[in-house]
Amino acid sequence: MTSDASQEKPFTSGFVALVGRPSVGKSTLLNAAVGGKLAITSPVAQTTRRRMRAVVNTDHSQLVIVDTPGLHKPKDALGKELNKVALGELADVDAVAFLIDATKPVGTGDEWVAKHVDASCAPFKLLVITKADIAKPEQVTAQLEAAGKLARFDETLVLSAKEGFNVDSFVALVSEHLPEGPRWFPEDMDCDATDEDLVAEFVREKLLNNLRQEVPHSVGVICDDIDWSKDHASISATIIVEREGQKGIVIGHGGKMIKKVGTEARRDIERLFDCSCYLDLQVRVKPEWRRDQNEIRRLGYEAE
Repeated sequence: MTSDASQEKPFTSGFVALVGRPSVGKSTLLNAAVGGKLAITSPVAQTTRRRMRAVVNTDHSQLVIVDTPGLHKPKDALGKELNKVALGELADVDAVAFLIDATKPVGTGDEWVAKHVDASCAPFKLLVITKADIAKPEQVTAQLEAAGKLARFDETLVLSAKEGFNVDSFVALVSEHLPEGPRWFPEDMDCDATDEDLVAEFVREKLLNNLRQEVPHSVGVICDDIDWSKDHASISATIIVEREGQKGIVIGHGGKMIKKVGTEARRDIERLFDCSCYLDLQVRVKPEWRRDQNEIRRLGYEAE
């Protein structure tokens, strides 16, 4: 007779990298999987600049989801560094999820990413068709057929992270293919980003969502200091742009724009830290900082 202990499901753990072109929904899927907001999202391409690892715990597994910058044709040192961050994750993960937008035809950019996915040594490769909530059934069918020809995939999944459709299935499917192993992170740890990194990203998200034209790609944010008291946090952060004209746009007429950005960012930060916060934002001009390797490193956008 088989004992209960021998029938007990083994504990699995490991890392899955989310890769794909910009704006395919990697950060939205990460947030949906963890059930809260950790990664920033916006309609602007190349929103993700920092690699983030978020932890999803179940009774029998610990899945570490690695969100990576969208792979794209780089135009400057920052773009090259973001590609290095994304491609670097393919070298040392247990699974790769290649995300394809259901609403946009598969193109040469997807083919380029797929070549790197195909070359990855990850034991499990999953094709994920995203944004099913806004795609027509025939679009989804066409994407599955076209994307399935780009590389060798072990499984395919159609989901909508925004609506929560098949997000649990994503977690379960990847977890089933992870190796047996320990919990790599404590159960109460949501992600590996520092408080300072999260503050900087929340501020940058509000800039991306409120500004237009070329300014978003020229914006970097660094959290200078967090001063904790018993039930309050005083935070200072610096917004970096490349030209004086951009500084004026960020500040806005009579300071309206930077005040709006600060108010919106503070709401997310207070929700994250579960305490009241004071947020001081300054704007500094650093000409062509995206071509300056030292500035890229200081802002935390450099590949490890």
